[in-house]
Amino acid sequence: MRTSIIISACLLVAVLINMPPQFSIAGRKFYRPSINLNLLGKPFIRDLNFKLGLDLQGGTHLVYEADTSKIPDADKPQAVLATKDNIERRINSLGVSEPLIQVANTVNQFRLIIELPGVSDVTEAINTIGQTAQLEFRLPTSASPSSILDFAPTDLTGKDLRIAQVQFDGGNQVGGNPSIGLEFTSEGGEKFAKITRENTGKQLAIFLDGMPLTAPVINQEITDGKAVITGNFALEEAKRLTIQLNAGALPVPIKIIEQRTIGASLGNESISKSLFAGIIGYLVILLFMVFNYGFKGVLANVALTIYILLSLSIFKLIPVTLTLAGIAGFILSVGMAVDANILIFERIKEEIRWGRPKRAAMELGFHRAWTSVRDSNVSSLITAGILFWFGTGSVRGFALTLIVGILVSLFTSIIITRNLVRAFYSK
Repeated sequence: MRTSIIISACLLVAVLINMPPQFSIAGRKFYRPSINLNLLGKPFIRDLNFKLGLDLQGGTHLVYEADTSKIPDADKPQAVLATKDNIERRINSLGVSEPLIQVANTVNQFRLIIELPGVSDVTEAINTIGQTAQLEFRLPTSASPSSILDFAPTDLTGKDLRIAQVQFDGGNQVGGNPSIGLEFTSEGGEKFAKITRENTGKQLAIFLDGMPLTAPVINQEITDGKAVITGNFALEEAKRLTIQLNAGALPVPIKIIEQRTIGASLGNESISKSLFAGIIGYLVILLFMVFNYGFKGVLANVALTIYILLSLSIFKLIPVTLTLAGIAGFILSVGMAVDANILIFERIKEEIRWGRPKRAAMELGFHRAWTSVRDSNVSSLITAGILFWFGTGSVRGFALTLIVGILVSLFTSIIITRNLVRAFYSK
């Protein structure tokens, strides 16, 4: 009974998520609900629309080359990572949905690969991406600053900061609290010493591209060019702030070396052909299961339909950015979703041939086929996991949809099909 309630609840949620944004029933208009929650202090907002990748939605593909010739070898990876983070923040400010930014590096060369789905103004995007990050240190202009307008720039800027890095109390990463260590250049150290001497007790706000990052209080004069920003930082928060500071401290000049625009018409054609292929494959599977297993095949087809609804709803909730390769992974998983049922039904046939009563044969078929079902799906999960971990771009999209499909298929083929068979063959 409890299992049936869980299955019904999952199916109801999946149907709600997969409804069209707007539909009419008996002349009345209805709208699909959206999700706007606060989970563990973090917003969880989903409009429940599919997120389409560059190859389906259309957009722009850009490749930049980073000039790290003037940066010490030890600082190059950190500098490129800071540049990537800065570009991502700027692209997000443009309102581009699901941008993909990757770093590709060889021995002496770093490249940034940027995909902007649905971008409308390529020139604006290129100009925004190509700007050098502006890191500023500002002092308050009033006793109790209440907005970013209450801070004035000083002569201390990102070019005076040599590097920022995460450090821990007592040098112990296991038990120490994370903080951010700043090290200035010789000229920057002199500027910083003057600011701290003349403004002890005041805030020294740090701005990146006009937006505040943090505003620590100056506790004392600092003359050695090294400072520590303390606070109740979580480790990930400290790492993120360090990367943002280095985006201004270690500016990496970039130049565009490739630009490719993909039209939306090509994406629409790809979606249409993929949907047609998926529908044909789905219908063939339905017929195959009915012809081979009769009424049990019909029940397996019901479970397969539930599998499709659940998978699509999970794609919207994560959300998964669907590319052409991702759709291929999902269509492949639809075929794989009935593998478990085929193994189970063949095992049931064997049990009946060995003289088992039909009801007992069905229970034994599910029980004894589980090992084969588990091993085949685990091997597929390992392969998909390797593709996701080491792959990039569309390869990761293919692997992700395949992983989701395999996990959901285990639930539908073992739990849902088993309960359906029990319900209709209970007598």
